Amino acid sequence: MSERLVCGLDEVGRGALAGPVVAAAVVLPDDFAHPAITDSKRLSPAVRERLSALIRRQAVAWAIGVAEPAEVVGLNVLRASLVAMWRAFAKLAVVPQRIFVDGPYYPPGLPPGIALIGGDSRVLAVSAASILAKVHRDGLMRDWGRLYPQFSFGRHKGYATPQHLAELSEYGPIAIHRTSFRPVAEASQRRIGVL
Repeated sequence: MSERLVCGLDEVGRGALAGPVVAAAVVLPDDFAHPAITDSKRLSPAVRERLSALIRRQAVAWAIGVAEPAEVVGLNVLRASLVAMWRAFAKLAVVPQRIFVDGPYYPPGLPPGIALIGGDSRVLAVSAASILAKVHRDGLMRDWGRLYPQFSFGRHKGYATPQHLAELSEYGPIAIHRTSFRPVAEASQRRIGVL
């Protein structure tokens, strides 16, 4: 293949109180362009879903990597994020010549590349990765919401919204909550009468 393969990597879910950290790796064709592809946080859920399907169809390669809640607790959220990105990269069916990672930290074990703050709005492949990661994680959280209907995971996706904090206070943490995060630890302690 003569084209120069550029890989973008991004993750979502670092700030959530529940659920995994999800990363995506995306390699786009040299001539790929789409005016709507940008940082996933700037897009509505419906637009993200449409763009995710388009990216998966047209990418040279793409892959998802996940770090489960227990890994977030055991490793810390930053290291778990880097592990998720490494896992996504390791699943790619091609070897890219250039790698861009969103943010200031570069995953250990990857070939040399560039960690770029704001990369999800500056490099198309990183923007595409942010969209795939967000859509994948949102889907996982909707599944958890069906399994645990007392938690509105389909709505708040495990983030520390007032609704989620109220649910934590009422029902206590479940298996996908990150017990090392302060609101989860405090809710757990209240449930056993420590606070």
